[in-house]
Amino acid sequence: METSAAARTDKVDALAVVSLVCAVVAVAGLIVMGMAVLAVFAVGAGHAALHQIEKRGGRGRLAAMTALGFGYAVGIFGLATSIWLVFFSAVATRS
Repeated sequence: METSAAARTDKVDALAVVSLVCAVVAVAGLIVMGMAVLAVFAVGAGHAALHQIEKRGGRGRLAAMTALGFGYAVGIFGLATSIWLVFFSAVATRS
């Protein structure tokens, strides 16, 4: 059984995979149902995965960075859409 540093770095970080799955589901949820809730979990898990990869070593940095990109994009789009809807519904009720 190997206990060297090379054996440790061959494993893909589980949080990196979880963050990527959350990001994909967040994008799908935004497209299908207009909900961006899982983007928060994708961003949180992505940051935690990057921290674990830096501290313990391992693979999955690209997956975590991709999840962060998609998570932040979905979150910003959801926030902008919410602000837009509130603004235009307020304008519509004034008229």
